[in-house]
Amino acid sequence: MNAPVDVSFFARAAKPLTSYRKYWAVRFGTAKFLPTSRAEMQALGWDSCDVVLVTGDAYVDHPSFGMAVIGRVLEAQGFRVGIIAQPDWQSAEAFKALGRPNLFWGVTAGNMDSMINRYTADRKIRSDDAYTPGDIGGKRPDRAAIVYSQRCREAYKDVPIVLGGIEGSLRRIAHYDYWSDKVRRSIVVDAKSDLLLYGNAERALVEIAHRLAAKEPVQQITDVRGTAFVRRQDDESGKGWFEIDSTQVDEPGRVESHINPYMTTSEQAAGQGASCAKEDGAQEGGVQDEGGAPATPESNPAIRPLVFMPNPALYGRGNLKVPPRDRSVIRLPSYEQVKSDPVLYAHANRVLHLETNPGNARALVQAHGEGATARDVWLNPPPIPLTTAEMDYVFDLPYARGPHPGYADENGRHDGATKIPAWEMIRFSVNIMRGCFGGCTFCSITEHEGRIIQSRSEDSIIREVEEIRDKVEGFTGTISDLGGPTANMYRLGCKSPEIEAACRKPSCVYPGVCQNLTTDHGPLIKIYKRGRALKGVKKILIGSGLRYDLAVKSPEYVKELVQHHVGGYLKIAPEHTEQGPLTKMMKPGIGSYDKFKQMFEKFSEEAGKKQFLIPYFIAAHPGTSDEDMMNLAIWLKKNGFRADQVQTFYPSPMATATAMYHTNKNPLRKITRDSETVDIVRGDKRRRLHKAFLRYHDANNWPLLREALKTMGRADLIGNGKHHLIPTFQPMTDGSYSSARRKNSTTQTKSSPVVKGRLLTQHTGLPPRDNGSAKAGAKLTRKPR
Repeated sequence: MNAPVDVSFFARAAKPLTSYRKYWAVRFGTAKFLPTSRAEMQALGWDSCDVVLVTGDAYVDHPSFGMAVIGRVLEAQGFRVGIIAQPDWQSAEAFKALGRPNLFWGVTAGNMDSMINRYTADRKIRSDDAYTPGDIGGKRPDRAAIVYSQRCREAYKDVPIVLGGIEGSLRRIAHYDYWSDKVRRSIVVDAKSDLLLYGNAERALVEIAHRLAAKEPVQQITDVRGTAFVRRQDDESGKGWFEIDSTQVDEPGRVESHINPYMTTSEQAAGQGASCAKEDGAQEGGVQDEGGAPATPESNPAIRPLVFMPNPALYGRGNLKVPPRDRSVIRLPSYEQVKSDPVLYAHANRVLHLETNPGNARALVQAHGEGATARDVWLNPPPIPLTTAEMDYVFDLPYARGPHPGYADENGRHDGATKIPAWEMIRFSVNIMRGCFGGCTFCSITEHEGRIIQSRSEDSIIREVEEIRDKVEGFTGTISDLGGPTANMYRLGCKSPEIEAACRKPSCVYPGVCQNLTTDHGPLIKIYKRGRALKGVKKILIGSGLRYDLAVKSPEYVKELVQHHVGGYLKIAPEHTEQGPLTKMMKPGIGSYDKFKQMFEKFSEEAGKKQFLIPYFIAAHPGTSDEDMMNLAIWLKKNGFRADQVQTFYPSPMATATAMYHTNKNPLRKITRDSETVDIVRGDKRRRLHKAFLRYHDANNWPLLREALKTMGRADLIGNGKHHLIPTFQPMTDGSYSSARRKNSTTQTKSSPVVKGRLLTQHTGLPPRDNGSAKAGAKLTRKPR
């Protein structure tokens, strides 16, 4: 399966997805939609399901929805797969809708963490849910993965439960829970699942499904990469591993005993089991000559000087012998330790992030409980990345590319009251890669998808564009995105397979772009040009976040992007302007943004287009001082930005920045009791202040900002001139803030109508870009300036 177009030469000692013998149920063929009811099962000729998938999202059969991907991959292996989407969790009855699974339950909270989906960064309940028909909130429980697992066990207690999805991935060890403000146990323990699959799980899931189908007990499946499970500490299956104890920090070395000043040299030597020959000889008197001087002893040929030889087992070619990494397991501080000691929590977080490269990662184990109730949560090393051929295999499966017909309105459509916003967003987009080597500390993509970029082939991507053009209803000629976690990491990777397999750096682009990283955007430029040359495709836009510090390495790419793939505005994420927070985010300095901005404006002018950059910034990130936010506000005003939507730091489970938030320590460096501390923005008042600096233009924030500026000794920024940040006068306001989650906060005028099916920008009120979702012939009007 290692196709010649693979950019990453990562050693893949793994069984290819297509090499398994198909399960006998392959004879039933492919379903247009995976069944969600008994009636649909009967229509397919099924009497039961081999696997039942439970998800917190509405069922959309599209490769951007994780449960659809898993379902189709298992179906291609010959298994009969049913889906229970957004079940009523109040009882187990809804979980019996498809009957008893023959092999296992597959459980996920959905494409989003259920807590982040339900609550804002200020812990307020959201009223909407983009993954639910009608954008209605409350269709899934809090901590959905745990609740669903409990109901599955209640429905059919003898069926194995395999947990997956991003909610499980980010909770695979003891983790800080922002919503309850405490450290919770591993989700494997709380959900009582048999296995947890973390990361992109196609490879692990296919292997597990075939082994369960071969009647292998789930308790014996403990050797699959990318899995976590619970085992007893005295379990024989855990023997034969070299355990590395990493449960403490600041352990003292060998302590030298203090010298007793009242002891002679001879007495000190005797106390250490040695002798002081010269002094002892003098004390014994020995043989003396006639003058009383000691007589010189006759030479003894048997006496030889000591010669110290190096031990080849310790020095030389092999240096210190260490146990093989594939049989080594690192014991993390236990749940009880990290719960009570923030320093040990930060240490465990650092070790976890250092063991994420599939080429050198070791297994991890963390104890939960003490005494007779003690259990170990065992984490196998991360999964082996998919090859390009395997990526094509996954994305070329027969997806219906739309919501299940059960969600349609009376007219059989999904664009009215039953519209699913998340599907609308990706309806005309194409995912071209997975993974991210950026390593931003506030983001969990690396923890979930890994640092190794997994890219599809050019032909597979173009085939999907053609399929959207020919089959997806409502397509008007615009592809809304060719991207992934990042817009421009397609086919980028390490120049050396040896270095790639050995590297333990958390980022390939911080503090600067690694010299071993390929930055050739040629393959991506080729896809852009080939895609926009297709008949029936009018425009291809890039909606994924752009890594601009990489883009500036390829001016040709920036030119192609700016002149052909920007729909009026382009979103990028400098996140901040000050070095304090940027070093804790692992983001480049604002100078990289300025360099990209110059290139953006130059190529826009050459094309005769008036286009805009939309920068994203984060408020209240760990390491951010009030002065940092003030300087950011000054920068925003100087550059003419008025942010309508503000992103406040959201501590998601397992992120490095979340460890900073909880512990006040910096896990980017070695953790000790005296290691670097981080300034943390806690409390509603200070978080509101940081948010207010980003929205310095909102009159509702001026009283808070005036008070803060005076306290900081910067009253010179209060005034009515252009060089002032906020004015001295206070207009009549209602003191409220209109969230931009549903609509743009900027007051709309009659001359700026909203076209159905289009979203305004998140920041500036610029005209909405064309994403292909509008009806043909619809016209846009530009907001007057």
